Amino acid sequence: MAGLINELLGIRYPIIQGGMAWVATWELASAVSNAGGLGIIGVGGAEVGWVAEQIRQMKEHTDAPFGVNLMLMNPQADEIAALLADEKIPVITTGAGNPGKYMARWKQAGAKVIPVIASVALARMMEKAGADAVVAEGTESGGHIGAATTMTLVPQVVDALHIPVIAAGGIADARGFAAALMLGASGVQIGTRFVVAKECIVHENYKEKIIRAKDIDSEVTGLANGHPIRVLRNKMTREYLRMEKEGAGLEELERLTLGALKKAVVEGDVMYGSVMAGQIAGLVKDEKTCAEIIEEIMTGARERLQLTL
Repeated sequence: MAGLINELLGIRYPIIQGGMAWVATWELASAVSNAGGLGIIGVGGAEVGWVAEQIRQMKEHTDAPFGVNLMLMNPQADEIAALLADEKIPVITTGAGNPGKYMARWKQAGAKVIPVIASVALARMMEKAGADAVVAEGTESGGHIGAATTMTLVPQVVDALHIPVIAAGGIADARGFAAALMLGASGVQIGTRFVVAKECIVHENYKEKIIRAKDIDSEVTGLANGHPIRVLRNKMTREYLRMEKEGAGLEELERLTLGALKKAVVEGDVMYGSVMAGQIAGLVKDEKTCAEIIEEIMTGARERLQLTL
């Protein structure tokens, strides 16, 4: 199955880099694409002008296929969706909504559309809407999460669909990659491991926070209000969880986290910023180049699976 996603996306290895807001800039994405994976620019809440500049830089720094992840809750989603079509972006991944209204235009422009999903029902809806593949993202992932684990979600989505399924959540090395293929996935999406890539421009404090993380350092905020987000524990999360337990309203909680991701990623405030990372952070122990990360995963996978990848 791994070869299927390679052929679909025109990449050498079935490894996709997650489209993480404030993290997945052209610097990281181009390095992943140049190393044989699929680099993805993460739009997050950015404005259309920022996205246009990121695409321009991406095209200057790689001739390999790449993608853009559009968070559909972005206030300028319509304008950005049009830009992606006009720029003929090879691969478009989406999150936080249904990309159905953009699907026809994107596909007419030649894009492969891959929504990120957290349930079988949404996966079926996306296949019916014309998606080329889906990313089945387990609750182990960093940032906004669903409820099902990668181990349970991926095989159920694989059984339900006729299009390729890419596994995400809790994957950072050859073992996770091999496990995903055994579950029926056609490839993997990796986020947290690439945050600590040398080419990633996040603040060094953010990288160090991940490298020093233990297995118990991941926790989820927002469960009570229906907006769960996985982060690494710090003073901000302790305050958030205290307020949440005491019944604070959504507006009050949002004031605490307003701009918190940028605070951590750009300013390096890992005490009061939002350090989004997956449960796999405890396994990430060093900073390497994107090429080294991908080669390490693929070499280990060949040994474990005895496959020609």
